[in-house]
Amino acid sequence: MNTLRNSVRLVGNLGMDPEVKVFDTNKKMARVSLATNESYKNDKGEKITDTTWHNLVFWNTTAKLAEDLLKKGDEVAIEGKLANRSYTDKDGIKRYVSEIVVNDFLKVGAKG
Repeated sequence: MNTLRNSVRLVGNLGMDPEVKVFDTNKKMARVSLATNESYKNDKGEKITDTTWHNLVFWNTTAKLAEDLLKKGDEVAIEGKLANRSYTDKDGIKRYVSEIVVNDFLKVGAKG
């Protein structure tokens, strides 16, 4: 049950190709945005779709796989954990970021 404490699972479409960075320590990181959609009908019977964007972070082997296999528009299922961090921007303002650190992913509807 410990794996349920901070677990995120999402299915959505990538909004960009992975942005990859390699650090001095040979660690690799890839970032990508993921859009999830939720549809419902309003009071007038019109279909409404709400899109939520999520920031995903991949590390090391998973980052290499993301770099090699994923591209903008791909539908993917991901599993990971929620992480929060803060940083100070160039204007000295403290910013807060929530992101999902991906442990595993699967291309949905992939051929072959």
